[in-house]
Amino acid sequence: MNRFFYTATLRLASPLLLWWLQRRARKAGGVWDIRGPERYGRYTERLQPGPYDDEDGYAESVFGFARPVWVHAVSLGETRAAQPLVQALLDQGLPVLLTHFTETGRSIGAKLFAPDINTGRLCQAWMPYDFPEAVQGFLDYWKPRCCILIEREIWPNMVAQAKKQNIPVIVASARFSAATLRRGQLLGSVLRKALTSIDLILTQTHIDAARLADIGVKRTRVVGNLKFDLRISPEQSHMGQVARRHIGRPVIVIASTREGEDELFCRAIAEVKKTYQGGQASADRQAEPQAKDASAGAHNRMPLFVLVPRHPQRFEDVAGYLADDGLSVCRRSDYPTDSQLRTVDVLLGDSVGEMFFFYGLADVAIVAGSFAELGGQNHIEASALGLPVIVGPHTRNFQQSVEDALAEGAARRAQTPSEAVGLALKVLDNPELRLGMSRAAKEWLSLHEGATDRIMAALQPYLK
Repeated sequence: MNRFFYTATLRLASPLLLWWLQRRARKAGGVWDIRGPERYGRYTERLQPGPYDDEDGYAESVFGFARPVWVHAVSLGETRAAQPLVQALLDQGLPVLLTHFTETGRSIGAKLFAPDINTGRLCQAWMPYDFPEAVQGFLDYWKPRCCILIEREIWPNMVAQAKKQNIPVIVASARFSAATLRRGQLLGSVLRKALTSIDLILTQTHIDAARLADIGVKRTRVVGNLKFDLRISPEQSHMGQVARRHIGRPVIVIASTREGEDELFCRAIAEVKKTYQGGQASADRQAEPQAKDASAGAHNRMPLFVLVPRHPQRFEDVAGYLADDGLSVCRRSDYPTDSQLRTVDVLLGDSVGEMFFFYGLADVAIVAGSFAELGGQNHIEASALGLPVIVGPHTRNFQQSVEDALAEGAARRAQTPSEAVGLALKVLDNPELRLGMSRAAKEWLSLHEGATDRIMAALQPYLK
């Protein structure tokens, strides 16, 4: 398939794609602007700077600035990963245009860069759809000096229009699994031509560079993974650590659960509750009336489980699964008291952008997205706080970093949610193992830092 037929197919499929996006937006909530003019590269006059909107989380006005560095971070994960790179660009005195495709990406970007948005150093915009006229309108309006794509978001018309206007295109912290490239082959030559026309692809690993070389992409350089250059929120992690001390019970965080995993984790937690209640009831029969409420005694020793779904649209469904399994629940959005957290079975993490709070609260982290065939979620954030990490069998999205963490003793692998919960309990019961994994996590992370500096060095010729 060449680019002409790709564009024709995209136009024909657009009603169905827009319907799917609107359905996804309704489930997720927030402002997606699916049919808004920005999505089609249409802009009105630039507005003057306005006040930060605390309710929406981002400034509604567009600031006037010239020749920005365009950074595209499609969604929440990519926006978090891009934070140190965007900050380095801002620190160099460069204006930054930060685009997103999803509302969660835009919202977290607004929180991360609120001061820069308010001072006019950074603007946010929606990524236009990959129609030639939409991309051309976007580029004519913003006139970026270069385009930096985070990880693997490649759009053929966008790349072609940028090259037509002599705008350099770079992919930073690129990762291309074998499955991704196989799916790209369904488009025929159009994706391969887009990749080979990109000015520079800065890959995470030598394996990524080799896969690209196999399809004829030569302009690559291995720089590492931006996700290792984390900017930890000290406020959030401190809040979590203080809360953990106040509640006085161990905490297991199950982070970034996806479809098909939540139900299994809820079931596993329910089984743990039965075990603790049964053990406590037996102890009470032997010890007589020292503890009148066996259930309350069980809670004092049972860990608090913190379940954090990956996508906001699933918060209500997961709350229902927990209730169906007979688990007592409080929600982060209700700001539960220390007293509630001492007795409840599960804290439901129904908030966005607070992962470092949950990890600060934790003694052990199970990183999900890896117990169904979804490729896994970011386990590096948990390691950055020195947490023992447990992952599932499906970790292709973080293949190399997971293998390294396993080899260094910073992580363990489980095959099922039930096995992962059981392993987390064993880690809690073995202080020597827990502290050893914690030290290994910090030492392993220190070996891989510096991707931002290497990327910035490679970008300098394109930032003039």
